[in-house]
Amino acid sequence: MRLAKYLAQAGLASRRHAEELIIAGRIKINGVIVREVVTLVDPMTDQVEVDNRLVVAEPHFYALLNKPAGYISTVQDPQGRPTVVELTADLPVRMHPVGRLDYDTEGLLLLTNDGEFTNLVTHPRYRVDKRYLVQVQGYITDAESSHLSRGVVLEDGLTAPAVVRIKERNSTSTTLEVSIHEGRKRQVKRMCAAVGHPVVRLRRIGLGFLDLGGLEVGQYRLLSQDEVERLKREILGRPG
Repeated sequence: MRLAKYLAQAGLASRRHAEELIIAGRIKINGVIVREVVTLVDPMTDQVEVDNRLVVAEPHFYALLNKPAGYISTVQDPQGRPTVVELTADLPVRMHPVGRLDYDTEGLLLLTNDGEFTNLVTHPRYRVDKRYLVQVQGYITDAESSHLSRGVVLEDGLTAPAVVRIKERNSTSTTLEVSIHEGRKRQVKRMCAAVGHPVVRLRRIGLGFLDLGGLEVGQYRLLSQDEVERLKREILGRPG
């Protein structure tokens, strides 16, 4: 297989980051530095090193976390704020978030040490549905809800159609369920602000067929291998 794919599957880095490591000359195969991203490796016979450390494939873990507000969706934060990785620190491997949720956003976030899985779930071509429970300021009219559904013009262009359901509304606030498949930065918040209703609270409640179930805030559960394979099939559009 390609070297970058092997490094991603070994949990070292995403495929893109692995390619950067290769180009930088930090990878050796059987003692020889390689710099070509198209380099092939045989996992059964070749010895691969990163910065002179042997790469040993580790078992893959897939965690579904109910992220609390106040955590950064990164591996580390220069400002010293808590990160979501700390919430899975009891696992025997180094995890990373699959995509991200904002610091003040709650809800469903996947973490893994499988770089290939991360690329699959986050790649824009696959349009994975993400569902949010959104509380906004003010009373959203049916016309404004329809506007969100059709697409909203933001500074980076028109958003794709969304599924929007009004759950509850009164003169001071409205609660919506919004389903999108794009992954633009702060997209749901910007969409709601564009129709005049800033977000008060945002919680992701679903990704593909996965949901939070009864998972407590700050807790995680491991996905079963069946769940992982089902998610891959649904993303790639393969029959079960």
